[in-house]
Amino acid sequence: MSRYTPLPMARTRRALALLGTVALAAACTATEDPPGSAPATTAPATASASASPTDAPSPSASTPVTIPTSAFVELPAELRKSPRRTTPVEEALPKLCDNEFGTGGRQVTASAAMTVTYQKAGEPSSNVPQGMIHQTIFTFDGDGASGYLGRLRTAVQACPSYDQSGNRVTVKSQALPGVGDEALLLTRTWPETSLNGERTGGTASSQIAVARVDSTVTVFDDQGWEGASGNPAILDRVVRDGVRAIDAWQG
Repeated sequence: MSRYTPLPMARTRRALALLGTVALAAACTATEDPPGSAPATTAPATASASASPTDAPSPSASTPVTIPTSAFVELPAELRKSPRRTTPVEEALPKLCDNEFGTGGRQVTASAAMTVTYQKAGEPSSNVPQGMIHQTIFTFDGDGASGYLGRLRTAVQACPSYDQSGNRVTVKSQALPGVGDEALLLTRTWPETSLNGERTGGTASSQIAVARVDSTVTVFDDQGWEGASGNPAILDRVVRDGVRAIDAWQG
C-alpha cells in the first residue's frame, strides 16, 4: 500500500496558483528589456579594413556618388578602334609588384572603369588595334585623393622592377606637369618578344598615368596590343582629355 498522502484540495489550489505566478514572472524577466533600454543585438562579424597600401578601395556608404559615362574620356573618331566599354575596376587597375593602385581605403566614395581601344590615325579598319587604355576613376572624401597619390608614390618607389610572364619589367616614375592638380607618369620597360614568344633583342614599353583633380583621382593604363609597346603620344592626349572631362563633370 502506498504511503503517499494527497494534499488537501485548498492547499493544492494555493500551490498551483503560486507556481503559476512564479512562472509568469520568470518568463517576463527572460524576454523583456528594462524600460528605456535598447534591444540587445549581436554585432555581425566583419572583416577588418584599413587604408594600408595593399588594401583594395572600399566605397564608403556615407557619401554616395555616381560617376557618369561623360566623366570618362572618349577617343576622337580617327583614333577609335571600338567604342569605350565598361570594365570591372579590379581588371582595369594595373599591378606591379603588388596591389599598388588599390590603395583607396575607406575614403573612396565611388569607383568605376572604362576601356578604350585605339588605332593609329589613318589605318584601315581591317588592321588590328594598336592598343587599349583602361581608365579608372575614384572619388574620395576629405583628403583621400591626395593621400592616395602619396601612398602610390611610396609604393612605386619600393617597386623598381618586377617579373611578368618570365620577363623582367623595370619601372620608372616621374611627375607629369600641367595635368590636373598633380599627376604621376610611370613607364614600364621589358624585353620585346615576337608573336611566338621569342625575344627580338629589342625592348617594349608602356605607360601608366595617374592624375588628381580636386577630390577625384583617375588612373590610365596603356597596354599595347598582344604585348607590344603602347603609344605615349596617344596616352598623353587621352590623359589631358580625361582630366578635362572630369573638370566638366565636376562643374
